[in-house]
Amino acid sequence: MYSQDYYSKLREKYWAYEENDPKALVYVNQYIKKAKLEKNYSELFQAYKDAILYSENQKMIYADSALVAAKNSGNNDLIGDGYLSKGAIYYFNQRKFQYALEEYLKAYEYLKDSKNEFLKYQNIYHIGVVKSYLGYYDEALKIFNECIDFFETKIDGDIKKNIIFNNTKGYLNSLHQAIICYQMLGKDEQANKLLNIAETKIPKTKDFYLETSYFTKSLGVSEFKKKNYKKAIYYFDKALPELIKVNDFTWASYIYFYKGKSYELLGDLNLEVENYRKVDSIFKENKFILPELRSNYEELIEYYRKDSNHKEELYYTNQLLKVDSVIASDFKHLSSRVYKEYDTKMLLETKENLEKTNSYSKLLIFICLAIITALGIVMYYRIRKQKNIQKNYDDLLIKLEESIHTQEIPPLVKPDIVDSGDKNIKFDNSIVEKLLNDIHTFENKQGYLEQGLTLKKLAEQFKTNTSYLSQVINEYKGSNFNTYINVLRINFATQKIYHDKEWRKYSIEHIASAAGFSNRQSFSNIFLEQNGIRPADFIKKRIKELEDQGQS
Repeated sequence: MYSQDYYSKLREKYWAYEENDPKALVYVNQYIKKAKLEKNYSELFQAYKDAILYSENQKMIYADSALVAAKNSGNNDLIGDGYLSKGAIYYFNQRKFQYALEEYLKAYEYLKDSKNEFLKYQNIYHIGVVKSYLGYYDEALKIFNECIDFFETKIDGDIKKNIIFNNTKGYLNSLHQAIICYQMLGKDEQANKLLNIAETKIPKTKDFYLETSYFTKSLGVSEFKKKNYKKAIYYFDKALPELIKVNDFTWASYIYFYKGKSYELLGDLNLEVENYRKVDSIFKENKFILPELRSNYEELIEYYRKDSNHKEELYYTNQLLKVDSVIASDFKHLSSRVYKEYDTKMLLETKENLEKTNSYSKLLIFICLAIITALGIVMYYRIRKQKNIQKNYDDLLIKLEESIHTQEIPPLVKPDIVDSGDKNIKFDNSIVEKLLNDIHTFENKQGYLEQGLTLKKLAEQFKTNTSYLSQVINEYKGSNFNTYINVLRINFATQKIYHDKEWRKYSIEHIASAAGFSNRQSFSNIFLEQNGIRPADFIKKRIKELEDQGQS
């Protein structure tokens, strides 16, 4: 009893210190020494957890010590909490999502049957954060709404202050993550409703300044979406100091990106580029970036290309390749682990519990069969899809080989003789001949790669009118102007991807832009329509083909 009282009074001495304030460690170290002496492992675990909070540079060391103490205690809740603490450091302080997920999944094994609901929901909250990062916003939203419902019931009433404090933190963080999901899904009305709730629920004390900054940041995004760019910048600037104070570089880079976008739309080029460059500085230092910020580099590349600053253009092109590499690595690992080690286990555990509840239930058997059938159908369509992709890839290779032998640009007609006898053309052959020569030169010089090219612009280049040019293209190229240009662009991109290994490293957005398209989606759709395969699948198949041949 005396020892417990000693521990409680010692904690009171440092509880008022702010996070990362090393002055608190004077008292925490006394706590650690006393618990070690008594071999009181549960108190020793708590002491090391407190040390994590107040340490600046040794958080992971204290987390490892806390885990050792938890294992010595033999308490599954403490062991799960220990793994959860390590995961939180990897996530919040280091943004190493792969390592963080490993710890969360270990924690899940110890906490799935725990009676400590706070720890269970804290654990699934962090798994929800990983799902959100991967872009599974609907799945993540379901988790965060469950967390909101749980934590909300524990934030007031006749409960101990520390329990209210911890659950309030959990509630507000779950609200913030749900707002992010709604904003990313374009459900701005739901996001704004939660922002209004947060305004009424958040305590106006320094303990919640960080959470206040997160909601302020989200308010900035909300104003940005409403095209109130100056107001958005106001909220972003208001949110930044607290995020910088705790070195939350993820949301700081997010704010710099949206500030850059705001200044871009306000027409302030210098401040736009200044903020985009700050995003790169954070990435360079921490090797982490949110996937939705990759267009930051496309903006910088375009800016320096227009400025003819090839050194900076090359630098940011290389940075974009590094960004894509980091994102691709994270996505491959995280999506695989979160599916195998969490989603599948959750499904199997649910199935096992149902079987225990009613092992003879015909309904259960029916559901299981339905799931198996559904999975079988999914697998069948997935296999069939892969076969279709392979077939279309093989057909495209034949088409490419034929184009090499014939030295033609399939499927365009390349006329050598002007013969309007069977053509529906109402003007003189000399005009037709001139336009065909202009078109031939235009194709050779790859003029079709210019973004925003229109029939009117091309007619002006050829010093003719749109009617004449349109008729010649329709009659001699066999299609309207837009189809003709798109065919040229897709053929160009296809040849580049097939022959040039550097192009296979580029993102789809970059390839689309280089081929003259204004956005990824239209490029991908037209590529599929023309080649029978999406560009991403074509790249994967080509890379695998070369690897099988022992080439790079």
